[in-house]
Amino acid sequence: MAARIKKGDKVLVISGASKGSRGEVLRVIPKEDRAVVQGVAMAKLHTKPKGMGQPGGIIEREAAVHMSNLAVIDPATDKPTKIGFRVLDGGKKIRVARKSGTAIDG
Repeated sequence: MAARIKKGDKVLVISGASKGSRGEVLRVIPKEDRAVVQGVAMAKLHTKPKGMGQPGGIIEREAAVHMSNLAVIDPATDKPTKIGFRVLDGGKKIRVARKSGTAIDG
C-alpha cells in the first residue's frame, strides 16, 4: 500500500499525550506504522559517558508516534485532512488532500 505520510510532511497530532501539536515528520518507520515528528512525544534518555569527548547525562529526543494518531496538514487550507491518491496522465501516482483537492507531492 502506498505511504500516506512521508518524511518532510507537516502533520497534526490528533490523539495521545501530544494532541494538538504540529510538526514536521523527521523519519518514518513503515514496519511499525510509526513516525518521528519534530518536537512531539519528547522522551528523556539516560546515557552513559562514551569515550573521552562525550559526557553522560539526560538527553531529550523525539519518540515515535503511531501513524493513526497523525493527520497531514492541507497545504491550501492549513487544516488537517485525509489523503487520497490520483494518477496523472503520464502514469505518475501522487498524493492529494481530500478536503481541497490540492496535490501534496510535486
